[in-house]
Amino acid sequence: MKDPKRSASTDIYNHLKDEKSPYLIQHSKNPVDWYPWGDEAFKKAQKEYKPVFLSIGYSTCHWCHMMAHESFENHEVAALLNHVFVAVKVDREERPDIDSIYMTACQIMTGTGGWPLTIIMTPDKKPFFAGTYFPRESGFGAIGLKDLILNVQDIWKENREEALNSGDQIFKALQDVSKPMKGEYLDERILEKTYDELSKVFDDENGGFGDFQKFPTPHNLMFLLRYWKRTGNNNALHMVTKTLDSMAMGGIYDHLGFGFHRYSVDKYWLVPHFEKMLYDQALVAMVYTEAFQATGNKNYKKTAEEVLEYVIRDMKSPKGAFYSAEDADSEGVEGKFYIWTVDDMRKVLDESELKFVSIVFDVKNGGNFNDNYSKPSNKNIVHMKYDMEELHNLLKLDETEIEEKIESIRVKLYNVREKRIHPHKDDKILTDWNGLIIASLAKASQVFNDNKFSDLAKDAADFVLSDMVNKNRLMHRYRADEVGITANLDDYSFMIWGLLELYTAIFDIKYLNEAIEFNKTLLKHFWDELDGGFYFTADDSEKVLIREKKTYDSATPSGNSVEILNLIRIARITEDPELEVKAVKMEAIFSDNIIRTPTGHTQFINAVDYKVGPSFEVVIVGKSESSDTHEMLKAINKHYIPNKVVIFKDSENPIANKIAGSLKFKNSIDNLATAHICSAGSCKLPTTDVNEMLRLLNVKLNRKK
Repeated sequence: MKDPKRSASTDIYNHLKDEKSPYLIQHSKNPVDWYPWGDEAFKKAQKEYKPVFLSIGYSTCHWCHMMAHESFENHEVAALLNHVFVAVKVDREERPDIDSIYMTACQIMTGTGGWPLTIIMTPDKKPFFAGTYFPRESGFGAIGLKDLILNVQDIWKENREEALNSGDQIFKALQDVSKPMKGEYLDERILEKTYDELSKVFDDENGGFGDFQKFPTPHNLMFLLRYWKRTGNNNALHMVTKTLDSMAMGGIYDHLGFGFHRYSVDKYWLVPHFEKMLYDQALVAMVYTEAFQATGNKNYKKTAEEVLEYVIRDMKSPKGAFYSAEDADSEGVEGKFYIWTVDDMRKVLDESELKFVSIVFDVKNGGNFNDNYSKPSNKNIVHMKYDMEELHNLLKLDETEIEEKIESIRVKLYNVREKRIHPHKDDKILTDWNGLIIASLAKASQVFNDNKFSDLAKDAADFVLSDMVNKNRLMHRYRADEVGITANLDDYSFMIWGLLELYTAIFDIKYLNEAIEFNKTLLKHFWDELDGGFYFTADDSEKVLIREKKTYDSATPSGNSVEILNLIRIARITEDPELEVKAVKMEAIFSDNIIRTPTGHTQFINAVDYKVGPSFEVVIVGKSESSDTHEMLKAINKHYIPNKVVIFKDSENPIANKIAGSLKFKNSIDNLATAHICSAGSCKLPTTDVNEMLRLLNVKLNRKK
């Protein structure tokens, strides 16, 4: 065994000392002799014929911290682990390929999953035991980690064949799961089925889906917006607006510093799991942006802008790209940074302000939630108990006065809160999550007509394109001036999405060309030529236990779900029918999975909605600086038209002609901005009239915005 490394300060490190992941670095001084995932660890396990203890987590994970403090920092537990196992630590955000395989194994073996993920496996990486968080000691019917280690030690000594056979069986199950069977093509029936299933689990009283923990799941809401747009079904829109209103009022939203926490542990959106993830901010801001576009409700615009303000203020790196997450914990306590007592507020606010806050933010002497979700406390989570109309009736103030008082108090409380010890920030930069925030910023720029957002999206995209590309291939992670880890499907598909939205925001052909080139790389290295669909890892990546094809949308949509829509959009932009053929092939290979669990595939089903149509290819030809060009583009962006691609051709510099063959034949009429609109394989007469353009795009012009 390699000797632990000793620093000049006499700190003793394990084999994680030189890693870049903040999560691995957090464990680098554990007495557990952790190895990073790699050949060294598995060669050691094979040489010593020991099982492997694999622990997967991430740096802002509350229960990962708990297990580390209880067990991995404990010398007795560490000695047991080091004696029985070769111990391997993985950051699931750095290695989603490894995490996905062993999370699937955990779900097969236990019916559930989560982080920290605990896997015990053979030296050839086949799992035979799985679980999540384990306390140090056994009790209350649950096995503790110490007893678990001793039990595995006995099994490995006395019933090793049983463990090996179990590993083989789980390996076979993983292989079966990773091979989807070809099914039927999808049509409008899957849209109806998805709507029906979401309706059945919708919480009409509180918004959201289910009756326990509440997750934002923006792709479900984006599906419902599209379904409403297609059918005019107002209940679909109600499910969206009720959920967005409840989320924005709840404790899951940080009313002082903005941004959304990971999820709510209750059905009321009140008590959050306090970590903040970049991908949540990106997707939630995007659905609020689309909801504003669809309804004209200014509160949705305000919430989207506030979420993006948080991201820009607290998550933006000096290089222009965005960091990954902020922890739930500070000073070892979950939520301590965000929670207030009345006495805390009394030090900041006068009595009239305190009375106002007690009504608006539901702040109470005895607290407004149960601490540790079971016993009352004097702690308060800032949230909005009443909507603006109710506050008007209670306070006898008009909306403007209420908003001004809220903002004045918010700034005071925020400035005091900033002096508290902040939660840990995971400052690694991930390509996939940056792709999502680029898409969200670019979408906000389009809808809100604000170049600030597209400028920020451009800065992030430029950083990825310059610093996270190696030999024309994307890389997954950047931290401490070092780029590493080969990009996966999510990195490519999410970045392509971001680049397509950025092109649509600023019409710089550079970003469209980059999206097209990344798409070619995906097809070359990730596409399954035999059956269709994209593998999660490239054909020349590190070989892991299973080369998965993932479709299920979790906190983020799957790479296949995003990429099928990318294929359709690029096909329509470039007039390349072969890309649509591949999209149809994806539909068939994954359709059985989607039909079985449509609510787990809403992003994929959004692509089906696009394919079923109506969808539009819009070319605007005009002078880039002319007011009529700007008005035409602004009119398109003002209205909710989700199933479209937009190309801009500068009549004075027609470089866009290189995008597709037909563009050279599309010109302006009478030197005016001109819209060329095609749909369902046919093109309409070009028009210079904005209202006629909107009519051709099926926009109803009698709704107030």
